[in-house]
Amino acid sequence: MVEIKKIGLLTSGGDAPGMNAAIRAVVKAGIHFDVGVMGIFKGYHGLIHNLMKPLDAQSVNHILPLGGTILKSARSPEFRTPEGRKIAYENFKANGLDGLIVIGGDGTFTGADLFEGEFNVPVIGLPGTIDNDLYGTDYTIGYDTAVNTVMDAVDKLRDTAYSHDRLFIVEVMGRDAGFIALRGGIACGAQKILIPESRTYVEDLLSTLEKGMGSGDNSAIVIVAEGSEFGGAMEVQKIVNERFPDYDTRVSILGHIQRGGSPSAFDRILASGMGFQAVKGIVEGCRGVMVGSVSRQIVFTPFAQSIKHHKTFNMELKNIAEILSA
Repeated sequence: MVEIKKIGLLTSGGDAPGMNAAIRAVVKAGIHFDVGVMGIFKGYHGLIHNLMKPLDAQSVNHILPLGGTILKSARSPEFRTPEGRKIAYENFKANGLDGLIVIGGDGTFTGADLFEGEFNVPVIGLPGTIDNDLYGTDYTIGYDTAVNTVMDAVDKLRDTAYSHDRLFIVEVMGRDAGFIALRGGIACGAQKILIPESRTYVEDLLSTLEKGMGSGDNSAIVIVAEGSEFGGAMEVQKIVNERFPDYDTRVSILGHIQRGGSPSAFDRILASGMGFQAVKGIVEGCRGVMVGSVSRQIVFTPFAQSIKHHKTFNMELKNIAEILSA
């Protein structure tokens, strides 16, 4: 087993609220286990271009409530090549690193899996993505905050929808997964939730809206995951306008506001626990795994499984949403 005295730490992929809480936890845990932590800036790009500096307790003071990531994030086409990864390894060794902790999603873990396999480097991952689509954890860092951001935004939109008898079609992030749309939709009482995992027939959507009109309530909220079969909120608006040309519809695409903002208490606690367990795990010989939380217990899932296996979608929750919106 490799003795771990110094580790590199990077964030990669889309930023997620709670990444800074995880960074703080890794640094603090490193101090506890007498392991130095080298911050790597701009993800794998920084590993290739040697953008690194040591992190200590002072470095992570006051970052717990901050959104985004103090280590920055960037795409790295170079790291996708064997030549790029070789340069990254040379910098890894030149900085005296014994292991690597990465915070991100499936793309981040794909890179970590390749890097470990090619150079026998101990790597542990933390699930930092608002999409909550990684196998091996009930919740990813940033997901809870993103859902709360959606709820807060839609609550405000509903005031206007009610005041003007309007239908708001709200598009949320989720190209391949509808986790944000489903929980956000339930939290704000949406009349319809459109997600990639479940087909919604056009007539079903239109019938739901017509039923609301018939009851005298001409205001409504439809939540659309960007990866739904309809192709997003703009396409849904076209469908509705064709059937109900007199219905006052508006589209609101929440976009990247879902990534930002101060992390919720849940995300701060989740990120803190996972960050500590990542350092503890790598010191004790764990490698090639993602730290996850399943039924409130810390588990380690091999990168290959967390990347390739599809997370089970809670269709019962979808059914509940349908019943409560009727």
